[in-house]
Parts: sequence; structure tokens; C-alpha cells
Amino acid sequence: MAEVVAIKRAPEGPVVSTLENGILRITLARPPANTLSIAAMESLQAELDRARDDSAVRVIVLAAASDKVFCAGHDLKEMNARRTDADKGKAFFEETFAICSRLMQSIVRHPKPVVAEVDGIATAAGCQLVASCDLAIASDQATFGVNGINVGLFCTTPGVALVRGLKPKHAMEMLLTGEMVDASTAKDFGLVNRVVPREYLTQIVTKYAQTIASKSPLTLKIGKEAFYAQAEMGLTEAYEYASRVMVENMLARDAEEGIDAFIGKRDPKWTGE
Repeated sequence: MAEVVAIKRAPEGPVVSTLENGILRITLARPPANTLSIAAMESLQAELDRARDDSAVRVIVLAAASDKVFCAGHDLKEMNARRTDADKGKAFFEETFAICSRLMQSIVRHPKPVVAEVDGIATAAGCQLVASCDLAIASDQATFGVNGINVGLFCTTPGVALVRGLKPKHAMEMLLTGEMVDASTAKDFGLVNRVVPREYLTQIVTKYAQTIASKSPLTLKIGKEAFYAQAEMGLTEAYEYASRVMVENMLARDAEEGIDAFIGKRDPKWTGE
């Protein structure tokens, strides 16, 4: 029997987490819209922070407790209510976007791979959340949009994630029109990796996660960090940096073990060193 560890922030908290066979499944549990209120973002951030140094966690899956809405973005009711503050909500808005920016960056910079399991609607900061993950697998019923433009609010911070994962013109198309795109179009745009039948979504995501979890945790950490770092460098600098990383990786015990296992036609035994 696989060991399952369930962590609940609160009986009706915005995030619920389970850990099984190295896969940490973090579920947005704030239906019907699973909005990113400050409480939800802080809960999600806490789970990600906890997982950083937890050797039992190999891969993280972000999902939602709804097949209608994955995440509808920021809680606009929560934000709009603060317009009655003395500063018209400025301090609260600054806090909201600062927490969100930290959250999205922590996903990209997290040492563990993060996979989005998307079913239903993902809009605005919810779409940003998907774009920030390392991989995204969507059901054939999923739809995506950055529709702030429809309410007079350009999705500038979601644009940071979109332009780094999509072609600029595709990103601008979504940002300027505010129109929803289906899962197939999202795949064509580069927002998601795979589109699968809804009934098999969790099964397929779990299979992907299990495959990743079977790899050396040290190599996953080294590789993910290097992937994003070199992407922001010039060509020559990127090759120099990547070559240094390859040398350091070759000197690691897991690389030695993996190569020996390959040559010896046996399964490797990872130590994470």
C-alpha cells in the first residue's frame, strides 16, 4: 500500500494537499470559482514552501476541486470591497499583486517540477497560474483566457507568464481580445502540453508525474534551474553556463550511478546526491 499523507489547512480551507508516492497534489478548494484570494494565495505559497526541502516530494501537481472552473483569477469582490479604504484600495491592491508575483515566481524557481492539471475555466491570474507551471495537461473541456480587458483591467501580470511561454503574438491576441480559447487552441499556442479526455485527465497527469518522480531528484533540481536561467541569457553566455552545469552534474553521485546503471543494464538507485 502506498503511504498517503493528507494535509488540510482548515476544514474549509482554500487549499488541500495530499502526498502519495512522491507526488504532492495541491488542490484549489474554493468553489465555485477557486479564486486567488489573498488567503488562497498564502495557503498555496505555504504548501509550495513546505515542499521545497521535503525529500518525500518529487513532483507537484496543481489541480482544482471542480470540473467547471480551474481558477477564475483574483477575487475581484475581495479587491473591489477595498475601494472604500482611505487610499481607495491602493495598499491592498499592491499587497495582492505582490503576493501573486511571489507565488508565480516561486513556481518557476521551485526545485521540484510543477504540473498543472486543468479542467474547466482558467482565466486571468488562473491562466497565469497555468502558464507559470513547468508542464500543463488539460482536459478537452478546459478553456483559457486573460479577460481583464473586458472589465477595463489589462492583464499585465498574467502577460509576464504568457509572453515567456507563448509566441508574443499569441499572448497579445489573448490579452487584447479577452476572448476565451479552447484547449486545442491553447495547445497550439503553447500554453498546455497535452489535451486529453476529461475522464482520463487525472490518470494521465498521475502517469506523467510518476514518470518524473522516478528520476534523480538532484538532476531534476539542477535541470529545472538551468532551463529557466539559460533562457534569459544570450547564446554564448547560455552555452558557457550550461556547460558548467553539465560538468557539475557529471560529478554528482546520481550521474555516476545513472550512467553505471545504464551501462550495466540495471535500474539506478538514486540518492539525491
